Amino acid sequence: MHRVEICGLNTSSLPKLSNEESMRLLQATKLGDEKAKEKFVLGNIRLVLSVVQRFGNKAPSDDLFQVGMVGLMKAIDGFDSKYNVRFSTYAVPMVVGEIRRFVKESSGIKVSRSLRDIAYKALKTRENIETNQARIPSLMEVAQEIDVPLKDVVCALDAVSDTISLQEQVYNDGEDNMSIIDQIGDSSQSEELWTDKFCVKNALSALSDKERQVILLRYYGGKTQVEISQGMGISQAQISRLEKNALSKMKVLCQ
Repeated sequence: MHRVEICGLNTSSLPKLSNEESMRLLQATKLGDEKAKEKFVLGNIRLVLSVVQRFGNKAPSDDLFQVGMVGLMKAIDGFDSKYNVRFSTYAVPMVVGEIRRFVKESSGIKVSRSLRDIAYKALKTRENIETNQARIPSLMEVAQEIDVPLKDVVCALDAVSDTISLQEQVYNDGEDNMSIIDQIGDSSQSEELWTDKFCVKNALSALSDKERQVILLRYYGGKTQVEISQGMGISQAQISRLEKNALSKMKVLCQ
């Protein structure tokens, strides 16, 4: 086996687990078997090291490795065989997320406290919905759940995210390679998306003409309240009330 040194570890000495063995060890780990957990963790260190390598010189490798291991442990705790996916498919985004947050917090790019708070609430809400309802919520749903304007949620999530290539490799153990695009499903025709579209369309039709116009201009036209007030010839306070009332109605109708 090819020998690679990173973070003081020789990857040739690490065990390589088959998918069947991984599931067996993971099931034993869930039952409290510490020896099985230790072997499972060792068998997945390559996954963490592969993710660490793609972050290059953004931070010391040892620091990134430690943070990546935190992501791995979270993945072990949160994984459920009912997800019907390989453990690596579930774990890689969690490891990447932990390292990305560490790099962001350690970099010279500062994100305001208010944006970080919104992003944290949005990510936590999305995670709760995915875990409890086994589906991926829309950004509109997340925004309504935390009672924050959609545009602020989008800005907050964008502020704490790195730009990456869909072809960028995040996992490579010599046989099983994984790129970002491999983890993206084609949701363009998903049941959830069609349901969301149908719900929003019906909710919009139930609004008054002015409420509908405000919502369309705000969330589909990208207009500010000031721009809308100027265009409609009414005060910004009236626009704000119309928007709030419309969102309240839509939230009730889409529940």
